[in-house]
Amino acid sequence: MNQYFAAMPRAGAPLRLVCFHHAGAGAMAFAGWAARVGPEISVVPVRLPGRESRLGEARITDVDLLFRELDEHLGPVLEQGSYAFYGHSLGALVAHRFAEHRISSGHRPPVGVVVGACMAPHLPNPLITSAALGDDQLLRMLSGLGGVPEELLSRPVWLREMLATTRADLTLGRALRDGAVTPLSCPIWAFAGAEDRVATPAAVAEWERWTTSSFHFRTLEGGHFFVRDAELPSLLGELLATPAVLAAVG
Repeated sequence: MNQYFAAMPRAGAPLRLVCFHHAGAGAMAFAGWAARVGPEISVVPVRLPGRESRLGEARITDVDLLFRELDEHLGPVLEQGSYAFYGHSLGALVAHRFAEHRISSGHRPPVGVVVGACMAPHLPNPLITSAALGDDQLLRMLSGLGGVPEELLSRPVWLREMLATTRADLTLGRALRDGAVTPLSCPIWAFAGAEDRVATPAAVAEWERWTTSSFHFRTLEGGHFFVRDAELPSLLGELLATPAVLAAVG
């Protein structure tokens, strides 16, 4: 298995859905997605350094370094065929800014960018401004959102590692948000959790400002981590397999 991806692109699929995980997580946040999105879509979850099989690598907090990393390891995959991005929470900011970077660099653009559980970049974001919190405060905030697996609470070494990774990811998220300037020229689809107390549906709907193309918004059941539920990948499979999207694939 390639250490940068939880799954390599599937031969013969018309479209690749490249997925970016939320803060503190890894590519396995998208476990089970391949079976739910359907045969038209190849799910390619990206694994940032500092977690899972890349645990020994330095975490990235700098946007330019992130782009160099993604250009090197993900760029060749993107040039092989049509693709879309999905990003959850922090991953939404990665997806948006990397799409902007690829388009401005003259590379093949995505057919669309899908963002989930993330308020639009022009809005205050209490999650990405919480990197300076102490471990206890950060743990309470994440636990309140449902973002701490129960098994971690009894494993202090793993818990400290997760908090350190989350803090680095939130630092990166703030840099990504602060550098957002240009709306995308491709469509954006935005998803919000109905019970999300941070990235509320109203705040997620504000992504409409960040595209000069079409915009679609939908609220799903659940809180901030609806990425773990079966509904989202099934909906994305339907969305990305529509004739309008597949017509843009080539």
